[in-house]
Amino acid sequence: MRRLVLVLALISLLAACSDGGASSKNVLGSRKIAVADRVAAPVMRGDLIGGGSFDLASNKGKVVVINFWASWCPPCRSEAPELDKVYAATKADGAVFIGVNVRDQRDPAAAYLADVKPGFGSLFDPAGEHALDFDVPPNSLPATLVVDRNGKLAAVLRMEVDQQLLEPVVRDLLAEQA
Repeated sequence: MRRLVLVLALISLLAACSDGGASSKNVLGSRKIAVADRVAAPVMRGDLIGGGSFDLASNKGKVVVINFWASWCPPCRSEAPELDKVYAATKADGAVFIGVNVRDQRDPAAAYLADVKPGFGSLFDPAGEHALDFDVPPNSLPATLVVDRNGKLAAVLRMEVDQQLLEPVVRDLLAEQA
């Protein structure tokens, strides 16, 4: 029993750790990356579920929010309306949103999109190759990555997001100079 208590105490201490410095902000699985520490986002392009295509490189100069989701993921479904709220509130200011469906099949993914009706498109990536291309891969679902106007990874949110959490991140990045 004593060993279990010590292990739990160690886990809670590690979970509470952050670098506390100016380079990033950690909040429950989220991290905004300091400008000096940002790395270029990888090449990310493909066909959208339902038609059309997306190319991350063609969106340089805009803030790009990339949300990784799956049709079988309940938190992905519950965050969908929140993502749409932030998209609607920031798209006129230069924010672009793209979903990436991972670890899924095309028919359930298409049915999910028909039900949720997001205002933005989604790439179909069943093998999760786009996620693996990032230096800081989103290793849980849902996960949201935000790329700054210079095409660099600027924020990582490995959790379900809501408007209150995501919109300030997007607005801060929109306010940065390219």
